[in-house]
This record gives sequence, C-alpha cells and structure tokens, in this order.
Amino acid sequence: MVNYLLMITADLENLTKLEPQGGCDDPNFAYYFKLKCERCGEVTQKDTCVSLNETVALPRSTTNLVQKCKFCGREGTVLMVTGRGRPLTHTLSQSGQYAPLMLFDCRGYEPVEFAFGSGWKVESIEGTKFDAVDLSEGDFAEYDEKGECPVMISNLRSVFNVVK
Repeated sequence: MVNYLLMITADLENLTKLEPQGGCDDPNFAYYFKLKCERCGEVTQKDTCVSLNETVALPRSTTNLVQKCKFCGREGTVLMVTGRGRPLTHTLSQSGQYAPLMLFDCRGYEPVEFAFGSGWKVESIEGTKFDAVDLSEGDFAEYDEKGECPVMISNLRSVFNVVK
C-alpha cells in the first residue's frame, strides 16, 4: 500500500482559490490520470476516472476503483482519502509552490499524468467567482468586470508525491 498525494500548481493572474467546483472533497469531481502497473510497469493508454461517489465493494472494505492490468492481468485498487486537499492560492502560485488536492491509497498501481479537465472553480482577487471552469485545454482566460482586470490560469502542473 502506497499513498500518493496529488499536488497541483499553475500561474494564476489576478486569481486565487483554484479547486474543484464543490471543494477539494467534492464527491462529484472526477479525477483523470493514467495508472502504471507496479508488477510489469505498463502504463494505461487511456486516462482512468476515479471519483468519491463511485465505490466498489471488496470482501472487507470498499474502494473507489478496481482495475486489472491489460498486460499482466494483475488487479489493483485506488481508494480516495479525503481531508488532505486545499485550494491553490495566489500566494502559493506566485511562490511556485504546489497545493495538495487529493490523497490516493493505491495497491498494485501508481498514478501518473494527472489530466486537468472541467468542473473547477476559482475566485478573482477582487472576489468575483468563476464557476464551471474547464481546464482541459490547459488554460483559462476571462475578464473580471468587478475588478476591471483580466484574469488567467496558465502553465498547469501536477505531481504525485509519495506520503506516509
């Protein structure tokens, strides 16, 4: 069992509090990433989708994903652990630091290559809220009428850190 903490950062121009629409523990937010089999090293060709509202019953517990490696046939699981995520703030972004988003308890797989998609929210420094932000194209640009300034998200980056 290895825990991987998904960490994100981006360049936020006049923006703060980037996070999933319903917060970091949003049960409806879908996380997309590739999985690397710990036995054979094969990486899934397509992104795997994991969300809190989807569970699979196991003999003694539940998990959010059970998947078999298409190359070696080994079965692995991914369990999402809530309570560790925080929004990416303007301060963290400016200093080049990452914000924790979600913790994944992985057995048999290693998560790699997180894909930013839709379902994000962010707030301008002046307090204007932007909902249903789609980051699948790699950036977001709007104009904040209240603050009378352009706002932008660019240079999205993510890492999975091993944590205890």
